[in-house]
Amino acid sequence: MPSSRREFLTYSALGLMGAAIEAPAAQVAAAQSAELPPGAPSAFGTSPPVGPEVSPATFAEAEKLVQVEMTAADRALAASNWRMQIAPLYEFRTGPRKIAFESTVAPATQWNPSSIGVRQGKLGNKAGSSFIRSAGKNVPLPTSDEDLAFASVAQLSRWIESRQLTSERLTKIYLERLERFGPKLRCVITLTRDHALEQARKADAEIAAGRYRGPLHGIPWGAKDLLDTAGIPTTYGAEPFRNRIPAADSAVVKRLNAAGAVLTAKLSLGALALNDVWFGGQTMNPWLLEEGSSGSSAGPGAATAAGLVGFAIGSETGGSIVSPSMRCGVTGLRPTYGRVARTGAMTLCWSLDKLGPMARSVEDTMLVLQAISGPDAGDAASVPSTLNFNAGGDVAGLRVGYFPAWMTDAPATDVDRAALETVKKLGMKPVAVSIPDWPYDSLELILFAEAAAAFEELTLSHRVDELKAQAPDAWPNIFRQSRFLSAVDLVQADRFRRKVAEQMALVFSEVDLLLVPSLRDEMLVITNFTGHPSLTLRAGFVEVGEARSDWAPDPRHPLPKFSPPRRVPHGVTLIGRLFDEGTVAEAGMALENAFGVAGERPTGF
Repeated sequence: MPSSRREFLTYSALGLMGAAIEAPAAQVAAAQSAELPPGAPSAFGTSPPVGPEVSPATFAEAEKLVQVEMTAADRALAASNWRMQIAPLYEFRTGPRKIAFESTVAPATQWNPSSIGVRQGKLGNKAGSSFIRSAGKNVPLPTSDEDLAFASVAQLSRWIESRQLTSERLTKIYLERLERFGPKLRCVITLTRDHALEQARKADAEIAAGRYRGPLHGIPWGAKDLLDTAGIPTTYGAEPFRNRIPAADSAVVKRLNAAGAVLTAKLSLGALALNDVWFGGQTMNPWLLEEGSSGSSAGPGAATAAGLVGFAIGSETGGSIVSPSMRCGVTGLRPTYGRVARTGAMTLCWSLDKLGPMARSVEDTMLVLQAISGPDAGDAASVPSTLNFNAGGDVAGLRVGYFPAWMTDAPATDVDRAALETVKKLGMKPVAVSIPDWPYDSLELILFAEAAAAFEELTLSHRVDELKAQAPDAWPNIFRQSRFLSAVDLVQADRFRRKVAEQMALVFSEVDLLLVPSLRDEMLVITNFTGHPSLTLRAGFVEVGEARSDWAPDPRHPLPKFSPPRRVPHGVTLIGRLFDEGTVAEAGMALENAFGVAGERPTGF
């Protein structure tokens, strides 16, 4: 005889496995709820039965989704008490619903890349930072509005500080360009004309009164439309949210307001931060109007490249700053995970989302990063950190890691290989490195699970069906598919994440930074999941015979082909230690100067 209630339940299930699993669940539940002696412990599988009936055949079909194989006896045993043991665990979703999840509630278990022992820049208070921008040069103010529009933030700030240029004039130039070119690129969701002019006039008045706030004071910028702006629509690029107007500013918007920057536009993003299609269409690449700008920071990439804003703020979860920066030929800085607070920004994936600047020069991205860095109580993953940067820093002797095979295989190009040679010419030391041949894409399970959780209500209510993109590789299908991910595999993926972070710690024990082809999938996945910062900058030009796309190939809609091929910008990416954006940027500035290609503009803008 069984000696405990738990053993009794096991024996009962086994004994009835042949016929009892076909009996109504209520009969099994009644047997399980028989009177027990005082002091008997609780046991699994004793809840009232809930949910739909299941059978061994149910598990046989479900096995195909999660790719496991059970025996006939395994299926029968699993089906015998599923409704009492597992189905009740879904009560918080299926009801009675006693709890609601506010969008600001993050998981209790948080990813902390700093816990792995990775060599990193100093963590601490912002006051301990050392930030030296480039020296001001006596550059005459251009007479052309176009030349002003394409000038760097570093230079624009000098003209504004010296009162050779007013913020109001510069803001009007960008507003006019946003109105003229925005429809062509489909990169603007909301133009903030009145708000921008009010901020610009305030900036001019403060500067005239001697209250200069710093290099972003009076500089017009654009926000990826997942950053909350008080009283201004924040739509996530998605139909269900197109009338959403937040009551408060996000942490990054507050910090840029405090720096005196001027918000001119909410810029497009692929719906819910995927690729480059939003409810207004596809955002296009200013260098090649037949192709999308890439995403999901599609609008920030296109608008910055076309000289429609001084700089923009993008976000990245799995390539959303790197890819449009590469495609549109701008400079994108993805900060260390945790450096920039995400309070008031749309959540896609709590353990991956990052906010960072996109601009037309390396120094510009650092000027912006200095303003937006820092923790906020609304983001549990944000931490205090220092930012050490010297625009004139000596890069000689820096050890630059590279992966030899990656420099010969696609997607590497002659531009990538030339960049490695430039590293040598600048006195930096190339160091060959390697990582294990592991299935790094398996980490995407974490992204899919967290994203599906973040937008669970949208999926279950079928409002996700309203999104413009309904392709097999778009969020609506991925969110639905993710319901069938295994919880065990999610935990295993998280364990794998730690192993990958440990490997990166080994790599950075040998080098100061890495030089990689920007779209090398392994490193794009790895560094997003380990939280390392990256800097993507234009390094040259390549020719393409076909338009490029973020989307899986669709034979029904082939991409445009070009004969002769078209010339487009091509960028390389530098990866740094955690919280060591300064070293990456110093190397980036040296490379940018050596490449000498950052100043070329897309035709027609």
